[in-house]
Amino acid sequence: MQFKKLSVALAACAAIAAQAQVSDDVVKIGVLNDLSGIYSDLSGQGSVTAARLAIEEMGGKVLGKPVELVFADHQNKPDVAANLARGWFDQGKVDMVTDFPTASTALAVMEIAKQKNRIVMPSSGLATAILGEKCNALTAQWTTNTYALAAGTARALVKEGKKSWYFITADYTFGHSLEKDATEVINADGGKVVGSSRHPFPGGDFSSFLLKAQASGADVIALANAGNDTVNAIKQANEYGITRKQVVAPLLTYISDVHSIGLEKAQGMYLSEAFYWDFDERSRAWSKKFFEKQKRMPTAAQAGVYSATLSYLKAVQAAGTDEAKAVMAQLRKMTIDDAVIRHGKLREDGALVHDMLLLQVKSPSESKVPWDYYKVKTVLKGADVYPAISPACQVAK
Repeated sequence: MQFKKLSVALAACAAIAAQAQVSDDVVKIGVLNDLSGIYSDLSGQGSVTAARLAIEEMGGKVLGKPVELVFADHQNKPDVAANLARGWFDQGKVDMVTDFPTASTALAVMEIAKQKNRIVMPSSGLATAILGEKCNALTAQWTTNTYALAAGTARALVKEGKKSWYFITADYTFGHSLEKDATEVINADGGKVVGSSRHPFPGGDFSSFLLKAQASGADVIALANAGNDTVNAIKQANEYGITRKQVVAPLLTYISDVHSIGLEKAQGMYLSEAFYWDFDERSRAWSKKFFEKQKRMPTAAQAGVYSATLSYLKAVQAAGTDEAKAVMAQLRKMTIDDAVIRHGKLREDGALVHDMLLLQVKSPSESKVPWDYYKVKTVLKGADVYPAISPACQVAK
């Protein structure tokens, strides 16, 4: 009897010790994104909803401690993002931050998080610099990156005989990264880039850039931009009749963009994505829950916030602590397989390598229900589309 009492007491002490490993008696997650500007449609409040769904799935607790969610608008400005994150880490005791449309905001917060021993999990900050010269051991680029996006779409079009390319590129970190990565894939596959134009971020009037691209005679006019910039460029290309003679290829297109453009103008476009709501039963079941709260289907960026938040909380549970290095070590041990990410493994450089989708936009007659926008052309294996580990990443050596 004494032995049983001792065993029970020791078990209770062990449970208390495990709970004591949660800093400040709460696990706090931050969603930092664009709540009011050019990228609010693809991330914004929908990403907050996605994070809440992940927390609810975990029962609102981990290791017996409550999980709290905070969110803020970084206005797509690195200095604003850095100041918000510093306050979150120092006063708010936030343990992990996710989302980050605009890679420059992710890069700014990554540096502060490294100093404060906190985790950053970009869902929509996609520049490969996050995996290269700016990589660190506490960052996981969760949903995808510019190279993987370019590899799927560019290879598909080059294989179809679309060999010459002209870029219209947003003049900031993300746009430069997308053009650079796509160019590497195009050249490797036997295509060539015949010219490029840089447009201000955010853009409005794309007429001069489109006319230069049209005059180049390129088979493909590649859009290395995102959000409303992509939507406006495609709409204006249709107005000029460009899409009847040349292929307009947006290298980052979210389902929210196609919704804004409309199938009449977007039909036939190829794109690569990390997630599509109508891919299979698992993706449909989760997206239904999202739709009930948000009244629209999730973008890949929003779905990525859900997966990042859920995986982070599962890693905290398995590690028995929310200490950043221990949680990252646990994430690297895990195979990520949920309603969003399939067959995912987190590399040393912070890339979550997983299967992607090559999609083609349906015609209006092919679409049978609301948000039925894509045909899945093929599943792209992560090993085939993700970049090799960069020599510039010191933590991966």
